[in-house]
Amino acid sequence: MKTWDVAIAGGGIIGASIAFELAAEKLQVVLFDRQSPGREASWAAAGMLSPAPDGFPAIPLIPLAKESLRIYPEFLGEVERTSGMNTDFEREGALHLFRGANAESERDDTVAQYRGLGLSIEPLSAPDARKLENSISEEIGAAAWNPDEARIDPRALTQAVIAGAEKRGVRILPDTPVSGLAIEAGHCRGVVAGGEKISAGQVVLAAGSFSGEILGTRGEIAPTRPVRGQMMSLCKENFRLRHVVRTDRGYLVPRKDGRIIAGSTLEDAGFEKSVTPEGMRTILSAATEMIPELENAEIVERWSGLRPGTPDELPILGPADVKGLFVATGHYRNGILLAPITAKLLREWIVTGKTEFDAEIFSPKRFAR
Repeated sequence: MKTWDVAIAGGGIIGASIAFELAAEKLQVVLFDRQSPGREASWAAAGMLSPAPDGFPAIPLIPLAKESLRIYPEFLGEVERTSGMNTDFEREGALHLFRGANAESERDDTVAQYRGLGLSIEPLSAPDARKLENSISEEIGAAAWNPDEARIDPRALTQAVIAGAEKRGVRILPDTPVSGLAIEAGHCRGVVAGGEKISAGQVVLAAGSFSGEILGTRGEIAPTRPVRGQMMSLCKENFRLRHVVRTDRGYLVPRKDGRIIAGSTLEDAGFEKSVTPEGMRTILSAATEMIPELENAEIVERWSGLRPGTPDELPILGPADVKGLFVATGHYRNGILLAPITAKLLREWIVTGKTEFDAEIFSPKRFAR
């Protein structure tokens, strides 16, 4: 029976990026996915690359997010050269909009918070914001400009990473869910997939919101839960959005082909991956509050995805308390952004046993404690 150097459970952007990096180290890697790789949270994402926190629990994530954004161009260079595919990466900045009687004071509070966290941001008046995007609603009273933020097409990125991993020799097995871990005497020696044991020297658990469903993870290793997010894409003739635009209610992310990705909801709906009329109304309402011209836009596509949430809303990264088992899951709303740094960290842990970046706060051992 063949023994792989590394077996990876999960073929989304996280698992595929780890496989891509490990294969560059000449390791023999096998990657399992419960369906077609890249068709879960990675496929559903909007593609905003922002290190800004979306709430107080995410503040500890900022250093990791900033580092991932910093190394993104290098990571993409390798992916695009290896795969021969384009990922539609653009660093065009983002506009944060504020409306209502307290727009300017809310904007000033946000600017102060971001600067206090070491994030680049500039206050803008509403007229100055309209110089960047002239279709912004007249109801917008103030804005802030985030110059360092970027965007990418997550579907193009994920497929490029998967193709690059295959070209580097990774064996990818679709429609083969990992149902358990092969743990013997406190050592993870492989996985159970397709009804049989697959032997591996190291195992990486990167199955997103399904990580906690794999037998043998014992809830304290990867206590993930699905958080549904509904999305839509819009298109309007003779209209083009140039920058990412967002408010506290929603966001708009332009694509190079003219589509605009609008999102999103945050729902505890279990593993029910559906689209609801209420969810679509919520998204469209937030979109037209920012850009009224989108009220009559064509809805090109509707979909939903399951983000991997965790009890403290932080990723789970690093060696588990079971020898030979590593975890890379729970990225919640930041899987696309954090893929490069996650892949780099897992490569370092597996190849050298240590990392340059201090990632202790994300350790899977924190739940056992």
